[in-house]
Amino acid sequence: MKGTRMSLEIIEPVGMRVLVRKDEERRTTRGGIHLPDDAKIPVITGRIVALSAQVENDPDYPLQKYDKVILDPRNGIPVDFEQDNKLFIIPVEDIVAVYRRAQEIDAPPQELSGDEDQP
Repeated sequence: MKGTRMSLEIIEPVGMRVLVRKDEERRTTRGGIHLPDDAKIPVITGRIVALSAQVENDPDYPLQKYDKVILDPRNGIPVDFEQDNKLFIIPVEDIVAVYRRAQEIDAPPQELSGDEDQP
């Protein structure tokens, strides 16, 4: 019995581009209002799936794989790679922000003086 070979396709962005998987579209507002199916709220967040070699080696763009980003979707090129088609090639200039965790700061404990009731 001969072994079967499977080849996987990967997408590698070229130039100053990244591959982003867009987040799900919201169907409710922050206030809890349910939106009808024909109402569109543009999704402008996503996760970086792949970086081009140029972006990866450029210190001006501190981006990493799996970073959550805010992007301008107007110049995104859809990639017909998945059925739900949430992958887009985005120019790195269209990434406007990266979500980062705030680092915890150890603050010295506040000393209590006997004047807690004073304004």
